Amino acid sequence: MSIWFSLCGAVLVAAYLLGSTPTGYTLVKLLKGIDIREVGSGSTGATNVLRALGKGPGAFVLVVDCLKGVLSIFLAYWLFTLSSSNNLIPATVNQEIWQPIMVTLAGLAAILGHSKSIFLGFSGGKSVATSLGVLLAMSWQVGLSTFGVFLVVVAISRIVSLSSIGGAIAVSVLMILFHQPLPYILFGVAGGLYVIIRHRSNIERLFAGTEPKLGQKATVEAEPEQTVGSAG
Repeated sequence: MSIWFSLCGAVLVAAYLLGSTPTGYTLVKLLKGIDIREVGSGSTGATNVLRALGKGPGAFVLVVDCLKGVLSIFLAYWLFTLSSSNNLIPATVNQEIWQPIMVTLAGLAAILGHSKSIFLGFSGGKSVATSLGVLLAMSWQVGLSTFGVFLVVVAISRIVSLSSIGGAIAVSVLMILFHQPLPYILFGVAGGLYVIIRHRSNIERLFAGTEPKLGQKATVEAEPEQTVGSAG
């Protein structure tokens, strides 16, 4: 039993490290020689990279950050495939119960890693792209539907943060509508709330009417509330 639970722990650590991989930070540093955490919103995510470097780099960061979430979930699935084929799962462990729990924990670990990267002094992005990857790997129906909500809101508002918040709110409802396991529904609630909390400065700007729209360039320096140590 200790071997199997050790493997579970290793998967969660690996999922966190995958999420922590600083895609946006590294790309901007290589292409422009600047710290993306000192530009625009201070986020290392795709939207801030889009404003700083343009569509190509922004799309690249979006895809890679999404893949971090997908790979984290696949790690959890791989754990059960490996354990089953080698009879590592203890007889007292119900796989039907534990698999969705482990998938959920791996997803949360990846999201936490993206926003609190160990490689960036526990700063990072707002976990939207990584969350989308997690959702697509958990349930492609929920993932695509959430992305659909995002696209509809961004098409109407041209505001990425508002679209991300809309998707975060929709996740829990979509999990229920598509009859997902309870751990996945709880993930929808916890993950959605976390993404919304990570957008608290954006929410303040939305109410103030100062939130930038899609296509607007990042400012030279990060906003005062977004320091390197607390970037969203």
